Amino acid sequence: MNSSSVAGIPPVKASAFTAVQGGGTWRMVAAMALSGTIGLVVIESGLPVEHVVLLRCLLGALGLGLWILWQRAWVPPSRSGWLSMVLGGVALVANWVALFHAYAYVGIAVATVVYHVQPFMLVLAAALGGEAIGWRKLLWMVPALCGVVLSSGLGTDAVASVAPSASAPVWGIALALLAAALYTATVISTRRVKNIAPAQIAMVQMLAGGAALACWSAPALLQAMRHSTGLPGASTVVCVLILGLLHTAWMYGLMYGAFQRLSAPAVAMLSFIYPAVALAVDLLWFGTHPTLPQWLGMGTIVLAVLGYRWQDLRPQAA
Repeated sequence: MNSSSVAGIPPVKASAFTAVQGGGTWRMVAAMALSGTIGLVVIESGLPVEHVVLLRCLLGALGLGLWILWQRAWVPPSRSGWLSMVLGGVALVANWVALFHAYAYVGIAVATVVYHVQPFMLVLAAALGGEAIGWRKLLWMVPALCGVVLSSGLGTDAVASVAPSASAPVWGIALALLAAALYTATVISTRRVKNIAPAQIAMVQMLAGGAALACWSAPALLQAMRHSTGLPGASTVVCVLILGLLHTAWMYGLMYGAFQRLSAPAVAMLSFIYPAVALAVDLLWFGTHPTLPQWLGMGTIVLAVLGYRWQDLRPQAA
């Protein structure tokens, strides 16, 4: 089971496509570095989270659609394939909404690190599905959960130091965990799609999820349009274009290209660039200062995830 949590984007098995050699490392590094700056662009856009996600879906789907058209890579999905992609798309977009809202409560760094407990949710989902899971791996869930509690900053001055406008950091942790759970649902749905190129899966997911989000947030969107005083500022437009085209369409190509070139252990290790960059952005750009318990909590989560993956990493190191 490849349980890498990468930027809220579901992994696709390389075996389903033609494997190519070389260039996997730089692609994965670039994709993870981009992932770590998503929170920065979301916040700097100045738009409500639902609006940002909807625009990301539209621009991302447009970029991926043009790529599919140029490559002539469209494959008619089966009925079950359509259903899996639609369900996965709704979960994927809801995952983005929950994670982006979490930033306002606990900051980008804490939300991103807590989000990376997702591999354990995949393990629990597999166990509930009847798959045999080694007890040694399950033991790593205990420190991971302790890290989540510490990262929340409960009982400390974390609210003032990480997210001055937040009144309840527990909501940020809850939203990050909800995002991880939704991402797990996306991964499970995506794995049921067979013989479809990654770009096509992603495009359909964004269209389906974006349509669901547009219907759900239609009243707020209409109200915002009625009260709009003019065109958005240049910085907002730039942020939205970066998020939709750079952080979504292009990043998909980088990541899936890396998935096809690298082993699962290499992908797992390089994926930790994502929270590292997110932490650096939070510290350097926003000037946040996590408390000592939060530092300990984030470190515990990273160690727990590394420990969980150790059995996969040992062959890579041999």
